[in-house]
Amino acid sequence: MYNVKTLNKISKIGLDEFTDSYTVSEDCEKPEAILVRSAKMHDYAFNPELVCIARAGAGVNNIPCDRCSENGIVVFNTPGANANGVKELVLCALLLASRDVVGGIEWVKKIAGTEDIPAQVEKGKSAFVGPELQGKSLGVIGLGAIGAKIANDALSLGMKVFGYDPYLSVEAAWRLSSRVIHATDLDTIYANCDYITIHVPYMPSTKHTINAEAIAKMKDGVRIINLARGELVDDNALLDALENGKVARYVTDFPNDSVAGVPGVIAIPHLGASTPESEDNCAVMAAGEIMDYVENGNIANSVNMPRAVLPRTGNPRIGVIHKNIPEMIAKITTAAAGVNIEHMVNAGRGDYAYTLLDLASLPEGLADKIKCIDGVIRVRIIG
Repeated sequence: MYNVKTLNKISKIGLDEFTDSYTVSEDCEKPEAILVRSAKMHDYAFNPELVCIARAGAGVNNIPCDRCSENGIVVFNTPGANANGVKELVLCALLLASRDVVGGIEWVKKIAGTEDIPAQVEKGKSAFVGPELQGKSLGVIGLGAIGAKIANDALSLGMKVFGYDPYLSVEAAWRLSSRVIHATDLDTIYANCDYITIHVPYMPSTKHTINAEAIAKMKDGVRIINLARGELVDDNALLDALENGKVARYVTDFPNDSVAGVPGVIAIPHLGASTPESEDNCAVMAAGEIMDYVENGNIANSVNMPRAVLPRTGNPRIGVIHKNIPEMIAKITTAAAGVNIEHMVNAGRGDYAYTLLDLASLPEGLADKIKCIDGVIRVRIIG
């Protein structure tokens, strides 16, 4: 029986994915796995039995990934599971960035109860006009699961779409319409686009991707959308650009003390993935990741460990998380000398690597021998 601890309210549809081999509870004290959404885990004390954490969502800023890696704990996320929900809100943001729909609605509320509202509307509506999307240029920075959907749908709206992603995978490329113009650098996006939407993960290298220097290269009156992470945009540079008219509108899903209530800013209360469908999809995907790792040792969609998937053959299996340093495979296979290795997969990612072996038999003490190898972080016997 495996124990899974939930740190947030998780979709029942996702929890129902777990088989009878799992006990899922918010109260278990020694979980093999944790399923989390937004709960902050940086001060969380890891129990020795914990082997994986699955975030029902894309961002993992609430999880101490470096500490997890040091302890041989695999951290999963669920890329693409909430893509449609975010995409729909970005399409909404494109419209909100164009005509002042929000301001117009608020104005109508203020004139409620006064005389001859239809006449006031006809007289006052000019304050809220704005451009159509058709014929305008959209720049999509980041063409993953979300960005590709936005690019394709924007084409259907009659927009000219530029896409930039230096790390575009083959799988993502297949999802992308051939009509999306390939931008080889960000300057191409900045120089050509009336609207810009950013969809890249937040990390030190992407902090303030949109800053004063980037904004200076953009078209006058550009409209910027950020439903990815607040830190991707330099708020001070953005506010200066709004004040001087360089940026016509900024739509963000991450209100803070700097941007809330500022004219020209449309601040949405973090609704990108806040749909029942997204929550269900993320929970289902996270549950599947946990079960596949706990039962089979397979790693997919991890943010701190390499992808390593090996179909089960019914043989005993050993999974080894270790430092990504020379001669590790030789040392592991030497420890297993005398045992026939039926199948094996090894992959590295940054400072860490993972080796998964199917063995014809499992001699007593083999796991302990592998644990003694310098550089080995964690060894699991799997079935």
